[in-house]
Amino acid sequence: MMVSLLALTPEVAQAQSNEALQRQIDELKAQVQALTNALTASKGVGPVAAAPTSATPAAPAPAALAAAPAQPAATAASAPSPKSKAWYDRLSLRGYTQMRYNAFLSGDDTAPAGQSRLRSVHDSSISDRGSFSLRRARLVLQGDISDRVSLYLQSDFATAVNNQAGSERREGFVQLRDAYADVFLDKAKTFRVRFGQSKVPYGWENMQSSSNRLTLDRSDAINSAVPSERDLGIVGYYTPPSVQKIWDRLGHDGQKLFGNYGAFGVGVFNGQGTNRTEQNRGLMKVAFATWPFELDGLGEAFAGQVFEIGGSAMMNDVQPELRSGSVSAIAYDDDRVGIHAMLYPKPFGIQAEWNWGKGPEFDRVSQSIETKKLRGGYVQAMYRLPTDSIGTLIPYARWQHYRGGWKASTNAPRLETDEFELGIEWQPWKALEFTLAYARMKRAEADERRVGRAEGDLIRTQVQWNY
Repeated sequence: MMVSLLALTPEVAQAQSNEALQRQIDELKAQVQALTNALTASKGVGPVAAAPTSATPAAPAPAALAAAPAQPAATAASAPSPKSKAWYDRLSLRGYTQMRYNAFLSGDDTAPAGQSRLRSVHDSSISDRGSFSLRRARLVLQGDISDRVSLYLQSDFATAVNNQAGSERREGFVQLRDAYADVFLDKAKTFRVRFGQSKVPYGWENMQSSSNRLTLDRSDAINSAVPSERDLGIVGYYTPPSVQKIWDRLGHDGQKLFGNYGAFGVGVFNGQGTNRTEQNRGLMKVAFATWPFELDGLGEAFAGQVFEIGGSAMMNDVQPELRSGSVSAIAYDDDRVGIHAMLYPKPFGIQAEWNWGKGPEFDRVSQSIETKKLRGGYVQAMYRLPTDSIGTLIPYARWQHYRGGWKASTNAPRLETDEFELGIEWQPWKALEFTLAYARMKRAEADERRVGRAEGDLIRTQVQWNY
């Protein structure tokens, strides 16, 4: 508009009469109106009504101004470039809680001094005074803090502490479970190195999350290698894309996987156990391998089914806690190998693990801890029934057997476990699971001061909510 006014100023100055001056004023108004309409159209608004002129007809605006093109809308309101998320915006918070109730149907819930009572190293509420208990209350903070680094932090708010008031336990203490960072060595994230406190890659069931496990507890034999499943160290994992593709398909189908700990894993850890101070310079060495095979090529009866097989090995020196309250000055050999195999339920499935080795165990004859042989494992069958109306039902049966020491308890007592469990898990919604089981147990109590084995029949229940 200003350019047009300046351009027309000389012509106004040369006007010789009032009529010529009025004609030029009317032309100027028409040009201003044309520019106003062009600017209004560029903003998506209808043309503005023309301003009233004098009685003298206005001359038509020049063609160049009348046909002035409107500016593109994209130029008037260009979209801002996307802003990358800050690292703290990439974190997520999740968790789960398990509430249990165990009831004795019959058996040795009590016993005279020196005789074994029916107890489990995995569930302290199995006792003559057991009732409701919080088995786990986990909270997990995790996420990618960069394209190559992710973090994982997990705490348990249902840990018990002994000897707070004489011999009375206190419940509901917070304990660190996981605190590690994954560093990915390639863009495809097939290679990673894990630093911190994390699961030790020994045994398939040991690495499977308790939120995802079908049975209420892990087996004594496999868990005896790494009670509480974790330690402080460094471990490397490799997952080929072909294996990850199979696991992704199984996860999408709702199968209970062991978690992505790699098809191959090799690591070194302190070796003393979760949240325990290291007692020697030796490191625990572990190696793990597993491989899934799709069975679709075997015929229609195996359509969609996957068979997985693998093994693990461990070499360690461990110093158990003594009855005196100190820690053993002797480091005992703690070495073993294990195998695992499973047919994922579609609808029928079977899962089995076994391991052999040697570790610390209390000897009743010498009244001291010695390195002794150990062996044991489990076999588990299950049938998966997903429905649209009531959710997913998974009935299961498991038998387990173990003979060997339990290094996590004082003086590394010997366990002699034979147990059969028959149960069913019902998941009406993804956020809620119920488990009801019958267990026939025959166990030696994890206390070197008590002898023999206790027997009993129990009803075990659990409700788990996921968030």
